[in-house]
Amino acid sequence: MKKILLVDDEPNIIMALEYSLRKNNYDIFIARDGEEAINLIEKLEPDLVVLDIMMPKVDGYEVLEFLQQHEGLKNKTQTIVISAKHKESDVQKGFELGAKDYIKKPFSMKKLLHRINELLTEKQ
Repeated sequence: MKKILLVDDEPNIIMALEYSLRKNNYDIFIARDGEEAINLIEKLEPDLVVLDIMMPKVDGYEVLEFLQQHEGLKNKTQTIVISAKHKESDVQKGFELGAKDYIKKPFSMKKLLHRINELLTEKQ
């Protein structure tokens, strides 16, 4: 079973994502800030991280930097950013730091699920 870490400080987004992804038979873990995300990434080595940018303690960019600095994780863990930060420079920074996709909030759950399935299928 593929492991997905959901990282967002908005409870409604976490609940909706968790519900949809569990229905699709993924093993789901949750972090509510970047600091918690980094701790879980080290422990779990998830296949995919769905990551918000604007969070307390440690932001999503710092989590992406953490993933890039760890060789084992850099090649194992893929990342999809979901963010309300819509400026081109924000999107570009996400991709430069290793995100496989950058989806702007509000987002289509169907599109996000499709992209998650696509990335995790490519990886097999």
